[in-house]
Amino acid sequence: MTIGHVLRKSFLSTLRRSKWIKKQCYSSAAVEQKIPYKVDNTLLGYSIKEVENIPELNLTAILLKHGATGAEHLHLASADTNNLFAVAFRTPPPDSSGVPHILEHLSLCGSQNFPCRDPFFNMLNRSLSTFMNAFTGSDSTVYAFSTQNPKDFLNLLSVYLDATFYPLLLEKDFRQEGWRLEHEDTNDKNSPIVLKGVVFNEMKGVFSDPSQYYARHLQNHLFPSNAYSHESGGDPLAIPHLTWQGLKHFHSTLYHPSNSRFITYGNMPLEVHLEKIANHVLQNFKKTAIENEIPDVETWTKPKEVVIYNRFDPMAANPEKQTTISDSYVLNRITDTYENFALSILGTLLTDGPNSPFYQKLLQAGIGPDYSPCTGFDSSLKQSIFSVGLREIAEKDVDLVKDLIPSIFKDIINDGFPDKQIQSVLHKIELATKHRTTNFGLNCALGVNSMWNHNGHPISAFKVNDHVRWFLNQMKDKPHFLQDKIVQYFQENPHKLTLIMKPDKNFEAQEQAKEKALLESKVSKLSDAERQHIYQQGLELAEHQKHADASCLPTLQIDDVKKSVEKTPLQFVSLRNKGSALFLEDISDEMKEQMRNNIFSCSRQDLMDVTQKYLKNSERVGTVLIGPENSYTKSEDSSWNIEKNEM
Repeated sequence: MTIGHVLRKSFLSTLRRSKWIKKQCYSSAAVEQKIPYKVDNTLLGYSIKEVENIPELNLTAILLKHGATGAEHLHLASADTNNLFAVAFRTPPPDSSGVPHILEHLSLCGSQNFPCRDPFFNMLNRSLSTFMNAFTGSDSTVYAFSTQNPKDFLNLLSVYLDATFYPLLLEKDFRQEGWRLEHEDTNDKNSPIVLKGVVFNEMKGVFSDPSQYYARHLQNHLFPSNAYSHESGGDPLAIPHLTWQGLKHFHSTLYHPSNSRFITYGNMPLEVHLEKIANHVLQNFKKTAIENEIPDVETWTKPKEVVIYNRFDPMAANPEKQTTISDSYVLNRITDTYENFALSILGTLLTDGPNSPFYQKLLQAGIGPDYSPCTGFDSSLKQSIFSVGLREIAEKDVDLVKDLIPSIFKDIINDGFPDKQIQSVLHKIELATKHRTTNFGLNCALGVNSMWNHNGHPISAFKVNDHVRWFLNQMKDKPHFLQDKIVQYFQENPHKLTLIMKPDKNFEAQEQAKEKALLESKVSKLSDAERQHIYQQGLELAEHQKHADASCLPTLQIDDVKKSVEKTPLQFVSLRNKGSALFLEDISDEMKEQMRNNIFSCSRQDLMDVTQKYLKNSERVGTVLIGPENSYTKSEDSSWNIEKNEM
């Protein structure tokens, strides 16, 4: 069966009086671009490594490498006016002090050309951005924005490039964002000295969430021999060990073009991006060797079991059921995109939906109300993982779950998966490929980041159709293809972690005692002069936080903003054959051929007032919506309109 046969057909009741079809033109419904660039040519100091059309996503991918610095750049050319920029750095944490996370915060506290406090926040009132943020992952840090206004794009690009490559990294900002000793009441030097800091308090909140606590310990214990054993966001008890000098060294070492990956997406010319980046950043750097590769975890010779503890919740629905357990496995390098595509399908088949075996035999066994945190397939780290288990179970049921999980795997090896379930998963993949969200470029950038971060081939990640065809061929040639993967990665895999989290009524008191001991170890060593300095620093920081002169930041002028609202185009098409209509616009060539055999019809029961505001704000793509005549449509009779929404 071809992937085209997997597509879901949508039918409504008969439409008899309609005479025209409304074509919905989402900005992200990209049209394949005709790109003049050729492999091995040079462009503004870059060497063009690859140029490939991606028809299933209606875009063209151009991969480049800067000769003088080694910076990599992936451009996704599209008809989308919602242009995106992202820059990513590989930032494996050297410890659990949270240096990648604190640096992400600190880089956004002012830069050489824009020396104002919190330029990101201040740009919100000076920009028409559709997205603006930064992310700290387990092994990378990403800064991204998108906007539909070309002038706004260049403004934001200037701010982002300056923030990442030329941040001020002031000590007072380190104390504000990272951690500091300060009087509880800043204005009262007799009040107790306590630990403060934006990231310090943020991570205390994160670690107080049992699910987050469990997820972080799962990763740390599953990868004990590499950087994933550390907490990139920062352990509250380790954050106060980070120094300002250590943070600046981390930036100077890793926030370098030789460790950078740029992604741009949209309809703006590639040359505009390359010239801006080269002139603002790359011309000031030279290529350097950066040793920050994350090694594969040392494979265990036998499975391990770890028990951790978290707070006891006296208000729980069932106080006797507060234990969490899961089995987790290290699978394969994520740069092997085909193998991990198969593993992602396998993970979906195993745990997703009421027809999956673990849902039916584990979740519905009545042992616990929900899966454990991190259940499913995860390809965000260098090596993919799979985890499955239950939360909120009785401690006496731990052994039952430990026996049940391998038993379910054994049943699947014997019975396999129904063809209908496999086709359903492929169907969802096809729908996801055709789906166009309002920030499709951001999804592309974040989706490829993990694999590219570990020197994978970024363009291959977008070739969904190639991966689907490969999978179907594997299933055709090897009827037990998925069962063999279960044997390989689950039944015979020695790198398996059983993580059990039990409630402890003394847990919170113990954590508070640890923080108190950490604080006392620092405060007890302070001289009178140092105490006075801490008091003075607190006053200065409070005063610093009151002032935010944003006049140095770029802004838009009235002339930079379009004076008219872009109308959604209408296409008038005669109905054929008993009122059925064909959708032949605003979709890929592949989908046009498939749509020739799809009939969409409707009745007055399906009427919906499709206004211009709705069409511009809708984030869905693929279903069919019908509505009566409105102010944006005119016809001689009571025609209805049809919007192609989501496939």
